[in-house]
Amino acid sequence: MTNSKKAPCVQDEVRSTVSRATSTDAHVGKRIRLRRTLLGFSQEKLGELIGITFQQIQKYERGTNRVGASRLYDIARALEVPITFFFEDLTPPQHATSSARTFGFSETRSPFHREYTNASPNRGAPDLLSSKETTDLIRAYYSITDIKVRKNVLELIRSMNN
Repeated sequence: MTNSKKAPCVQDEVRSTVSRATSTDAHVGKRIRLRRTLLGFSQEKLGELIGITFQQIQKYERGTNRVGASRLYDIARALEVPITFFFEDLTPPQHATSSARTFGFSETRSPFHREYTNASPNRGAPDLLSSKETTDLIRAYYSITDIKVRKNVLELIRSMNN
């Protein structure tokens, strides 16, 4: 008589771990939501642009479902950002050390909110990019069509912080 129960194989274990959403998925989802709302897109509009339902966009934004590489590429194109945008401000895994990491473009430049405040989400401060006030400010800033005026507004704000 043979045992109908099959021993778990490594491939089965990899599949089960790969399908689980992680804190990285939640971070990517927040960044999708941030950019979508900055552009004034509804979840339905973004879904239409990339050919999926708004419910799937909701799952991505909540971090419930993982975003595959090709889907993230489609989302980045629809939201007019580089893929690296979704990983900015991501806290590195605990086991990674700075000497062992390779730094890419997005990791070598200052994230938007750190230029203007000393607060960092990694130090327990509120996530500044997810507040309505921040998105309203960014929308107003980018609605200034004259680049020189926009840069002057930025310099004015910076001077107020000193």
